[in-house]
Order: sequence, then C-alpha cells, then structure tokens
Amino acid sequence: MRALIVTAVPAERDAVVRGIRDAGAFEGVERALPGAPGYARHRLALPVTGASDALTLEALDADVLAAGVGPAASAAATGSALATATADGLPYDLVISAGIGGGFGVAPAVPPAGTESAGAESAGTGSAGTGSAGMGSAGTASAGAGQGAARPAGLVLAAVVVADAIVAADLGAETPDGFAAVTDLGFGTIRHLPPTHLVRAAVEATGGVRGSVLTVSTVTGSAERAAELMARHPGALAEAMEGFGVAEAATAYGVPVLEIRTVSNAVGPRDRAAWRIDAALAALTGAFDALARALPRAMAGNGAPSEPAGTARGSSTLHEAASDAAADGGPT
Repeated sequence: MRALIVTAVPAERDAVVRGIRDAGAFEGVERALPGAPGYARHRLALPVTGASDALTLEALDADVLAAGVGPAASAAATGSALATATADGLPYDLVISAGIGGGFGVAPAVPPAGTESAGAESAGTGSAGTGSAGMGSAGTASAGAGQGAARPAGLVLAAVVVADAIVAADLGAETPDGFAAVTDLGFGTIRHLPPTHLVRAAVEATGGVRGSVLTVSTVTGSAERAAELMARHPGALAEAMEGFGVAEAATAYGVPVLEIRTVSNAVGPRDRAAWRIDAALAALTGAFDALARALPRAMAGNGAPSEPAGTARGSSTLHEAASDAAADGGPT
C-alpha cells in the first residue's frame, strides 16, 4: 500500500516517522517536491516478509510530509505530492492527514510546575492532540459520520481521534441569521467521509474513538466559540487546521483519505500551561506504530486490487530494497 501522510509541522512529521519506524520500517532519504521549496517527503517502507510483490497492499510504502499550517498550505502540498507521485508512476492508495489537535469537552489539565507551556505553540498548531487511551471503549464516540451524534463523555488528553467525517467548520458566510455554510450558499462541500472499513480498522488498532474532526482557519480561543461549534456540529470530537485541505486534494485525485488526531488540549479558552504537546506527540507515535500494519491489512482485506511490481503502478526502489532485506532476515 502506497500512503501519503501529511502533517502540519516537523514535530508532527517526526512523531509519525518514529511510529512507522518502531513498527519495523526501513528509512529512505528525504526527497524534495518539485516546485515546492521546503516540502520534503520522508520515505519509509515496511515490507511483508516473504511477499513476492514489493508493492503488495499488505506492505506499507509511505511518504511523510510536513505541509505547513492551515487548510490552504495542506491542500497545496498534498496536491503537489499527489501530482508528483502520479507523474512518477507511483500513485498513492491512501492519504492520511495526521497531527495533534484540540478536543471538545476535554477537562483542562492542571500542569505540574515548569512543564510544557514554554515553546509549545511552535511544536504544534495550537489545537488539541490525541493519544492512545481515548475513552475506554473504542469506536463508540459517534454514529452516522458525525451528523447528529452524541458527544461521548470522558474524552481525555492524549486520546486518539479517528475522523469519520472531515468537516470545514468555518467555510461559509456570516448572515443576519448567523453562520451559513458554503453548501447553504449553493457552493462546494464542507464534508468528506473517510472509508468506513478504514475508520473501523484505525479505531481498533489504536484504541481510539471515532467522530467528526473539524478543520478551522482560526483556532478556537473562547468558550463561546467552542459552544457555537459544538452546537453546529454535535458529533465533533476534535478541531485542527489541515484535514479538510488534505481531503480536498485527495478527493480531486480519487484517493481515499483518513484523518488521525491526538488530543493535546481542550478546545476553548487558550491556556498554554494546560497544553500537553509532548504527550500528544508521543500518542501520535504510538498510533502510527499500530496503524503501519493495520491499515495495509484493512486495504488488502477490502478487496482492493494489488498490481504486481513492474506494471503501470511502477515500483519503489526503497521498498524493493526493504523487501529484499526482510527476506534475508531484516535490516543490516
């Protein structure tokens, strides 16, 4: 399975890379994207021992990218990566928006003295993140792709949230009657729905919870704004700034998309002393350690085709080398 994993900032990218590496992946060199200075894909390959096809869907061939903050930057970088991969004859099977974010209904933590507030904003995007011990029962957070679902009690810092709907929460217009989504104005879309079988597999692998993840261009900083978003999106569990941009680009190329967030803070009044950036990044690493094996299995198990290496899909040099090394007993 060829996957593109898009984060906002290097700290998130590095957390994802550590997780896939912890699962046993081989690392390649970073490759710059043509025409996009500063965008570099970090390449990893996680082969299946004994597989005859280096690009079988059961194996993972991943590019991890730090795209920048916000939906515009994430859409531009994702589109550039998708176009480059297609031109190279190595199109992606899956795109994942990943990082930390804000959690709705999270009780703010009481910080020990001298912890994580200094420099926290530069490590993430100022939204809540997620972790691996969400709410005790995986997959019960929402139903119906985040529309009209009840918000679960007990969402905690460092919980893993798997989006069953990726929603542009502030794409629209202010009117005398309040906010109107762009769809109410007769344009576009505000919602992308990840494949149900992949959402389920991600929840089961990470012990996370499922619900809507909202994409905003301005991070929520007040209780009033948080309440407004919760009223408009009852199934929302998390807020971040990139998922919808990634999803728009993936959809334009016909590639399925997921969004994985770990909760670093509560959505609402900004209290940097209560943020848990390090814990959320550690949870992101743990999540991708699990997802590196689980998602390729889910893709293969759903009946997606797997072309042999050397066909129109091409072949990853790194993955072929990794597959050969795995057959010989592992990395040297």
